Amino acid sequence: MKIALDAMGGDHGPAPCIEGALQAAQEMNIDVILVGDEKILADECHRLGCTDGRLTIKHAPQVVEMHESPAAVARKKRNSSIWIATELVKSGDAGAVVSPGNTGASMVSSFFVLGLSKGVERPAIATSLPTLTGEAIMLDVGANVDCTAQHLTQFAIMGNEYGKHLFRKPNPRVGLLSIGEEDSKGNEVTKEAFKLLKNSALNFVGNVEGRDVYSGNADVVVCDGFIGNVALKISEGVADTIKKLLFKEISASFLGRLAYPLIAGPLLKLKRRIDYAEFGGAPLLGVNGITMICHGRSSAKAIKNAIRRAKGLAERRVHELIQRDIDEGLEQQEPPADPAS
Repeated sequence: MKIALDAMGGDHGPAPCIEGALQAAQEMNIDVILVGDEKILADECHRLGCTDGRLTIKHAPQVVEMHESPAAVARKKRNSSIWIATELVKSGDAGAVVSPGNTGASMVSSFFVLGLSKGVERPAIATSLPTLTGEAIMLDVGANVDCTAQHLTQFAIMGNEYGKHLFRKPNPRVGLLSIGEEDSKGNEVTKEAFKLLKNSALNFVGNVEGRDVYSGNADVVVCDGFIGNVALKISEGVADTIKKLLFKEISASFLGRLAYPLIAGPLLKLKRRIDYAEFGGAPLLGVNGITMICHGRSSAKAIKNAIRRAKGLAERRVHELIQRDIDEGLEQQEPPADPAS
């Protein structure tokens, strides 16, 4: 198994990517292809003392910057690190692609190089969230601003298969993010999606309110990309604020500082539960391959965990299982043949 890593796209240059790739190779005995400017990557590997033979370099002379339009990738930057890394998946030279670069560029590259799964109208980014009972999946969190009820239903199907892999559950609970638990709550798209999901073969548990996303009542939470991205960014901001306020209060008093050694362990566990680096990245579901999208500010730990998750998805061939589920859903929607014809 080889993983292609867009080593040039992150906010902090190639160093965290190389360090994360090295950790992944050592812990998982996996080969990682570092894609980017050959000289820059070779020099950085030398500086970091990275000589592991499981890390190789694939030259890509161009880089997609964070501020660049994703559309420009297909037109002007087909020699970029993210495009060439995705082509390695297409050719079978890599089982998955991982990128901490421009999210739009990752999506465009996957769309044009790998293509959408048959029957999938829109791909979706599926992120992991900590809950009171473990972990939940939310999708879409940014790929699609405007969605139809059919799109949301497809997201649910894709998230369901991803949840089976991630949670090792044969029948994950699927919830629809809305403004109330009743099926009459929400906008027209949400209400129509409720009907479609209720009549599907999924383990649909109904609407999920924002305050219940982290309760663990649903394994898969479905929404459009606008709502999902806003919810995700607010959640990240709240988690960071709580962490800072907590340590500020502890350090502000003598008793707090005195008690810190006693509560340091639980606080460290809490930090790990809400740290994005523990989840690594978010897969782009609905394309013919495995694409893992990471934060631009990803640390070496985040890159390592993204590679771990990408490896698991590739080994389980989750994209093929999603295709099977979509095909079955399409067959159920087809009207029965007219016996008179």
